[in-house]
Amino acid sequence: MAEKTLSSQLIYEGRTVKLRVDTVEMPGGRKTTREIVEHGDCVAIVPIDADGNVILVSQFRKPVEKELLEIPAGGIEPGEDPVTTVRRELREEIGYLPRKVDRLGGFYSTPGYCTEYLYLYLATDLVPSPLQAEDTENIRLVRMPVSQVLSLITSGTICDAKSIAGLLTFLEYDKGH
Repeated sequence: MAEKTLSSQLIYEGRTVKLRVDTVEMPGGRKTTREIVEHGDCVAIVPIDADGNVILVSQFRKPVEKELLEIPAGGIEPGEDPVTTVRRELREEIGYLPRKVDRLGGFYSTPGYCTEYLYLYLATDLVPSPLQAEDTENIRLVRMPVSQVLSLITSGTICDAKSIAGLLTFLEYDKGH
């Protein structure tokens, strides 16, 4: 059952996120507030190289104060279609251009408080084609055989939601192909 928005107030507007507080009426008539992070849509990518390895990125994430092992991902620029974003992000983050891009699905990252939707793609037939980007200098590439992905997830080595969702979706997709 939907909540009716009575008012919405923008509290903060930054470079990548906005924060708003909505006053809503619950289906039973009670009024309450919702704090909502507005974040643009993104792509999450499972890149598979010619040897059957998934290419992951290891990078420090300030909000959790640790280095995480993740699938590549990035924001969709205004007016950019997701497949174009996939190609740009992979060139920036891992230095490869995928000649084949397949949609695997998509999901909301944290729908309890954030608007971000991630389009999930499989990228294959990778050719070297690096593209410099300002925030990718601390990314380290990690190639892992697809056969090790599940153990990386269950051991907690891969622990971010987008990577877990993306890799598990890929593993299911890969069974049928």
